Amino acid sequence: MKNFFSYIALLCSVFVFAQNEQLAQNYFDRGEFEKAMVIYEDLLKTQPNNYQYFQKQVACYQQLKQYAKAEEMIRIRIDRFKQNNLYVELGYNYQLQKEMDKANKAYQKALDIIKENPNNVYGVASLFEQKVLLEQALKAYDLGTAGNPSFNFDYQIALLQGQLGNLELMVDKLLDYAYRNPQNAPLVQSQLARFMMEDTQESFNTNLRKALLIRTQKTQDIFWNQFLSWFFVQQKEYGKAFIQEKAIFKRNPDNFYTIINLAKLAVQEQENDTAKEILDFILLNTQDLDLQMEAHYQLLTMDIEKATPKEYPLIQEKINLLLKQYGISPYSLRLQVLKAHFEAFYLKQFETARQILTNALDLPLNNYQKADVKMELADVLLLDEKFNQAIIYYAQIEDDLKNDEVGHEASLKMAKASYFKGDFDWAQQQFKVLKASSSQLIANDALELFLLINDHTTQDSTRVALKKFAKADFLLYQNKTDEALNGFRTLLKEHKGQSVEDETLLKIGRILEEKKEYAEALKVYQEIIEKHAEGIYVDEALFFSAEIYRKDLPDIEKAKALYEKVIFNHQDSIYYVDARNNYRKLRGDNNL
Repeated sequence: MKNFFSYIALLCSVFVFAQNEQLAQNYFDRGEFEKAMVIYEDLLKTQPNNYQYFQKQVACYQQLKQYAKAEEMIRIRIDRFKQNNLYVELGYNYQLQKEMDKANKAYQKALDIIKENPNNVYGVASLFEQKVLLEQALKAYDLGTAGNPSFNFDYQIALLQGQLGNLELMVDKLLDYAYRNPQNAPLVQSQLARFMMEDTQESFNTNLRKALLIRTQKTQDIFWNQFLSWFFVQQKEYGKAFIQEKAIFKRNPDNFYTIINLAKLAVQEQENDTAKEILDFILLNTQDLDLQMEAHYQLLTMDIEKATPKEYPLIQEKINLLLKQYGISPYSLRLQVLKAHFEAFYLKQFETARQILTNALDLPLNNYQKADVKMELADVLLLDEKFNQAIIYYAQIEDDLKNDEVGHEASLKMAKASYFKGDFDWAQQQFKVLKASSSQLIANDALELFLLINDHTTQDSTRVALKKFAKADFLLYQNKTDEALNGFRTLLKEHKGQSVEDETLLKIGRILEEKKEYAEALKVYQEIIEKHAEGIYVDEALFFSAEIYRKDLPDIEKAKALYEKVIFNHQDSIYYVDARNNYRKLRGDNNL
């Protein structure tokens, strides 16, 4: 019993101690340094060796301008624990008092201990970095390397040079570090990508490109081709990235998956000519069945998206020939699913599509392959207005792949099916959950529909406008473009001035773009910009207008002006990065 009470007492003391530590941290974070100081003093009495408490206590004294007390603490710790790296802390304490002679002498003492033992570089340099004493940190790393040439601080030195504004030197150091430590190349690329994102004047990107080109030309090491390919992908210059990938392939013919990934990126960005060139190259140079199937699938997908009804029979023949060539098996599953999609969504042959997918489910498939087939089957059933059957298949996928992105996608589609059906309450509950999804695309779609239902339910409990909007939206899903356009236009007339107006205008604009009626689409987007300037669709109207002027009705100056508005006024927009990249290209920043 005595031991039991001792154990309980110990637990209580640990709990109180942890509470005090958290309280002290909270006071410190809120800038209530006097309160934090009192608690840290007590904590240090209990744990005098605790370095974190020591640092916090010194910081409290310095914030309260009690420099003498801070100095006393630092000197005692240096003497007691022989932590000579704390001369950095002592120097910083003098610097806060603007006593630079004393500060520099203390900093020099810290640097001298590196000369005595190069291993001291780690403690000294890190303290200099914590205090943002960048020049001194660089000296510390130089001394460490001089004392032990096996040390390599290129990465740390590079980042310090970047903070000092010496970007060219930073690039050289980072590239050299990556070359010597290829396993850390992704870490280097992550840092470079951050600077590329922040480079509004494009000077950094230009310097990085030059540095990579020089290294690629000077050596025949494919490392630099790979790095340059990565750079061009960041810039969305997929054709130039492909040139590098072909150079890599000549020396390493087995390296094909990076090329197929590059093709997928080009397809996603609708760089169709580049994508086709890459995919044709793959088909000519590989016997790998999976890669062949992927290439055929991507080429057919592009053909389908741009095809006119007159070209549908030719596409159907292409798919049938490929399935005859590769046979009906799990290997050709994506082609089978694509055929079903084409039959249903373009030829309106629902029964044929269902039969293809039902037969596919009899093949020996893994859970993800089954989910792909069921997802398409549910999509087809939804297209055919068999809402309940579609929801059942989406629910099966959701149940089979819980906590998986595919399962979340099925949940989103199930909620959309309920939305199309007019079951807004249930759909709203699902969208509420899905807007917190780890997938940004799923979260964005869910949030958009959540807000749509929520806003219109608040303003109109009968949901008259919402029902009309959902009906027109479903017609759009069914590829009934003209009927959907008429539905949205009717809605706009009948509910003009209501909250549904800006969403409806955006839908009309996107349909007009699809119909290649670009001038009319621009008028609609301009109406959003002028009449709904405070709405949530302004960034989209600006970006889509800029895209029309860039690609379809070429007017570089108008496109640049619109991209600029997205860049400067809508930095939280999902189109911000694309707007900035396209603006830079139009400005000619990518030309050497």
